[in-house]
Amino acid sequence: MAQLAPIATLIGTGASLYGTVRQGQAQAAQAKAQSQQEAATLAARQQQLAAQQATDTREREAALERTMASTRARLAAAGVSPDQGSAAAITAGLQQDAAEAAADSADRFDARMAAGRSSLLNADGSLTTWLRAGNSFGGALRSLLE
Repeated sequence: MAQLAPIATLIGTGASLYGTVRQGQAQAAQAKAQSQQEAATLAARQQQLAAQQATDTREREAALERTMASTRARLAAAGVSPDQGSAAAITAGLQQDAAEAAADSADRFDARMAAGRSSLLNADGSLTTWLRAGNSFGGALRSLLE
């Protein structure tokens, strides 16, 4: 009967190791599925942000063109050449303001895209499972040696 105790301990340890490994595989599969879901969500969000950025850019360009055309028409109606002197400074200022707004928008877009990225350090728990398996195996060896 005393000889059956180490064999029973060994069988129990084997079953424990098998359960621990299966648990680790299940956790890894769950982590992979979650990672794929997060990647799909991130890709959809990035596409949405890119589409919004393109729409904003088109709207800004159209507004700039309308403003420039209106300003040029008013200056021409007043008898001033829109490409010379202070009129040229006004139109250049409008273009510079539009360029600064576009740069700000691009910076905000880049920040929003970067904020959506998940960390590369997300743990999937697989190391913990293997450490538990090693601990169980070590306990079994210790009980066999005693």
